[in-house]
Amino acid sequence: MIAKLNGKLDSVGTDSVIVDVGGVGYLVFCSAMTMRGLPAQGAMVTLVIETHVREDHIHLYGFAHDSERRWFKALQDVQGVGAKVALSLLSAATPSVLAQAIAAQDDAPLRSAQGVGPKLAKRILIEMKDRAPGIALDATRPTPSEAIAATPAVAEDATMSDAVSALVNLGYGRSDAFAAVATSARAKDGKATVADLIRGGLSELGREATR
Repeated sequence: MIAKLNGKLDSVGTDSVIVDVGGVGYLVFCSAMTMRGLPAQGAMVTLVIETHVREDHIHLYGFAHDSERRWFKALQDVQGVGAKVALSLLSAATPSVLAQAIAAQDDAPLRSAQGVGPKLAKRILIEMKDRAPGIALDATRPTPSEAIAATPAVAEDATMSDAVSALVNLGYGRSDAFAAVATSARAKDGKATVADLIRGGLSELGREATR
């Protein structure tokens, strides 16, 4: 089972790349987020790989960060979401945006993905509601290589994780804390510090308590 590829970026397609590893070219399907972060053709590239083995094919799906790969796997546990749709979702929204949308039960970011209609978007929100906090928080623990070259999306996830952990330490449930922080992050348009998210999360939790 292939878990990672490190080689020369041989060629780039619309939604896939060929990575040359020791003279062997591997066709790897990638999300738009990963495609945007690729180096110049001919340069060295490292991709985290999810391998799908079927009776009629073996497909490799590559991601710049393991956080994307974790979401790619988790989304496919939802009925009606296969590899193609999961990749489409990650092309339309970053893991952070997906986590926030699920916490807020807002299907707009999901419906912007190709192949995702209103019914499927609602199903994803419902089935992922209890799982998303754990996936999102686990995905903020980058591998050493990710920590060296963290993207803004990874940094944003880490900020949310720290804020959620602070609220959990104050005695709030993890799911409630995550939803409150996600709402606060959306209001701040991704430009909030940990302190901002903690204050916003506390305010949101306070409003929920009085409803």
